[in-house]
Parts: sequence; C-alpha cells; structure tokens
Amino acid sequence: MERNTGMLRFLRNFLVRLILFSISMVAIGFAYLITLRGESCDLGDFCFFSVPENINVVTGVGQLSKPSSAIISAGGKSAPATPLKLPGLWTTDEFQKGVRFHSSIFQDLISDGVLSTNFKVLCVDTQMGSDVFALKDIGVEDSIGIFKKASKPLVIAGQGFKQPFNDETFDFLFSGSGLFEKSARPGDLAAEIDRTLKPEGFLVVHTGSTDEYSFNSFLALFNYCKLVKSREIHGFDPEMPLIREIVMQKISGGYRQQILGLQEENTGANSMNKCSVPGYKLELIQKAEPLIDEEPKKPWITLKKNIQNIKYLPSMADISFKQRYVYVDVGARSYGSSIVSWFKKQYPKQNKTFEIYAIEADRIFHKQYEYKKGVTLLPYAAWVRNESLFFEINQGPGNKNTEKGRGMGRIRPVQSSGGYVSTGDVDEIPGFDFAEWLKKTVSERDYVVMKMDIEGTEFDLIPRLFETGAICLIDEIFLECHYNRWQKCCPGERSSKYQKTYGQCLDLFNSLRASGVLVHQWW
Repeated sequence: MERNTGMLRFLRNFLVRLILFSISMVAIGFAYLITLRGESCDLGDFCFFSVPENINVVTGVGQLSKPSSAIISAGGKSAPATPLKLPGLWTTDEFQKGVRFHSSIFQDLISDGVLSTNFKVLCVDTQMGSDVFALKDIGVEDSIGIFKKASKPLVIAGQGFKQPFNDETFDFLFSGSGLFEKSARPGDLAAEIDRTLKPEGFLVVHTGSTDEYSFNSFLALFNYCKLVKSREIHGFDPEMPLIREIVMQKISGGYRQQILGLQEENTGANSMNKCSVPGYKLELIQKAEPLIDEEPKKPWITLKKNIQNIKYLPSMADISFKQRYVYVDVGARSYGSSIVSWFKKQYPKQNKTFEIYAIEADRIFHKQYEYKKGVTLLPYAAWVRNESLFFEINQGPGNKNTEKGRGMGRIRPVQSSGGYVSTGDVDEIPGFDFAEWLKKTVSERDYVVMKMDIEGTEFDLIPRLFETGAICLIDEIFLECHYNRWQKCCPGERSSKYQKTYGQCLDLFNSLRASGVLVHQWW
C-alpha cells in the first residue's frame, strides 16, 4: 500500500513539474515574440502591435472609441478579437484635438485629389502621431510617422534628414505642427524628402511662418517640386493660431529651372541688371531704416548713432527656410572686432548656426584665428581678380607694429604702384577674385549676410559683384563707405585719404537697395 502511495506521489510531482516547465517555455516564447519580433512591423508579415482597422474618433464628443484588435500571426491568421487597452497618450485632449484637426485636413486633400487611400504615406517629425492616427482612421492604412523618439505603433524612431527608408518609397509626405522651420538642417531635410518621395508624389507642409520672405525661401529649398497651392488655415494649437499650408508635387525627371522669376544658382552672370527683384524683397527694403541723404557734419557721431536705428532682416522676416547660414566679414581685422563684439552678440540669428568667413589681409591678425571653431580665415585681400597687391598700413601714433591703434590697411595693384611713396608699412600680398569666390561658396538657397569695411576698395568690389551677378547671392550687407569726410581734428577741412564724395557713397547704397539687397550704412 505504501509502495502504491509513493508511486502516485512521484507521478503527481512529475506531472506538476512537467506542466510548470511547459508554462515556462510558453512564457519564454511569448517574451521572445514581443521583444525580438513584435517590436517591429518590418519583419516579414509579422506585426504584434498593430493599429486596429476599426479605430474611430467620435466627433463632437471628444472621446476615442474603444477599439478591438487581434494578434496577427506570421501566417496571416488572427486570434479571436480581444479588447486592447488604448495608450494613455491617445486619450488626452491634445491628441484627440490633433486627430480631429488632421482628419479634416486630410479629407480636404483627398477631395482635391492630392491624397488617396491607396497611397503610402510618411508623416515627418511627428511627436505624438495624431496625424498618422487620423490617416488610418479615414482609410489611409499604409501610413507611418517618424520622430527621434518612437511612439509605437504609430511612430517609429527616425529623423527627417536621415530617414530609415529606401529611395522613392512614399506617394505622400506630410510635415505639420510647424516643426519644419525649427529644424537645424532644413537643407538636409529637403534633400532627404527628395530621396524618399516618389516622382509625381505630393509634399504637404504646415508652417507658422506666413511672411512672403519665408514662403519664397521655402519654395527655393524644394526646387525639385512645383507649387500646387498655398492657403492659410487656423490650427488647433494655441501657440500657432494661423498656419500656412503649402502643397507641392515632385517633378518627374528633373528640377525646376526657375523659382518665382529667380534663376537657379549664380544668377546674373555677365550683366548689370540680371537680378530679378521680387515684390516681397522690395517691401522689406521699404521697411528698412532710411538712408541718410544729407552728408553729416560730424560723421563719426551721426553714423555711429545710426546703428541703433538699423532694422535687421531677421527682425522683419523669418529666415528659417534656408539651406545654410553664412556670415562673411570682409576686412575682419581681429577676431574680437566685428565678429565677436557685433555679429555674435548683437545680430539676430534666430537660433541658426552660421558658418563664418573672415577675410583679412593684415598678417598681424592671422594667428588669432588658428583655433577658432566655426570660423574660416581667408588671409588674403578681397579684390576684383587674382593677382599680387601692395598692402599698406598707416600706423597710429606711438603704436607701430602693435594691434592696438593699428591703422586700417589699404590695397593697390602692384603694376599701378610705380613711383608711389608709402607713408606706412607695405607688404606684398595675394589678392583674390572675391566675386568668383562668393559664387563658388554660396547659392541663392543660402542666407548670406556680409559686413564690408575695406578702406575705399568697395568702389571696386561692388561693381564687380554686379558685373558677375554675385550680388544676387547676398541677402544683407553692412557697408562702411569711405569718402573725403570732414575731419574730426580740424573743423572745416576734409580728409585727403579718400577721393570719393558722400554723394557717390549714397549712389552706391541706392544701387544696392534697388537691386534687392538690404544694405545698411555702417560705421
């Protein structure tokens, strides 16, 4: 009897252990599916987390309906439908408002023939995924969003300027919530959209920037697209009450040759009047501070005070939609001069990172730039062609060969300097064709701001910029024009250092503004 009892106890223990072992194996397999395979919808047909086909928004009530879902197996068969708990994010008022807003927007685009339920759609830089939810809700099932941090199942990890997709994958791309203009790399983002968008595919962008300068800058970024339409709508976000919706279509087989009357890169070569000046640029110039028409009796005071009246271009328009941001300091002198004391501290950069080029011929300042990050030194003289030049420094009293009190440098061609008697230090230096360098360095899609203080050489360089069309590449110039000013030391006497008159300087400023360049009188 005891033997039978022991045998039964043994069998019972064995069966219990066998059942526990089986349960453990099932749990391990389940964990494997979730962690290694169920996380991604890209592995074969398997997708553990799938957005239910019957997700609906209950309009007017502000609540999401309770969806049901099924676990989809690799064989395509589904288990019995069971209730699936909604992610907490989906139940928030903000998410639901976003879904209703985007649903209305996308339905309008379907009516316009821009969007189809058969399209493969990507929502770029969507943090919550309410736009993806809305797409699926109205029947555009093949939709996905990307953001730097995933929010599955609607949004996977990825960045707009480095998308985890093959070339020409999508029929439709959407970028909303004003995130596009906040991108630190708008040029790279535009190029990546070009890569993943199919020919004849559509791009729709919502931006809070509604001024004409930003709109035209945006169009210039997407020179592989044609504008379908643009309109202003009210957003659901109180921080962005008015939105500009821009709808574009990718051109099949090539790039646009013109953008709103502006030629592509290097516009205006070989002509003094090649720059086409759009109305929005002229309007900005009209808003700028007026030029000082009457020659000031005390220019060292009047021009210095005028700096306080300057209306910077970024204070009048949004500069977000530019490929690059470039500052060129022609006649930079020391690193702490205009680069640090003015441009870095005072110029309104709208949180954009600028590439800085310092052009300075005086070798005494060159060493300062050796270890300055983000600054490229061109240790030459900006000139109208590539040739050797004489560079002369007129020293301040008692400050010979020192940075403090060092006079400003002036250049003159070597071949035209015979018999010239110098009053200061003279070096022979290389000069370079500044206009041609500018055309090779920047494009019309870049934002280019320039300061020019070159001791009278502006009367050579500015005409050269017009002649080559390089002037069309500059958005804003701060120009110090050198003329035979009234002398501070000697009332009633003019300086003989420069031969030009104030009237000639004024003509130079007016010609720049007439060409669509926002120029300011600098000191």
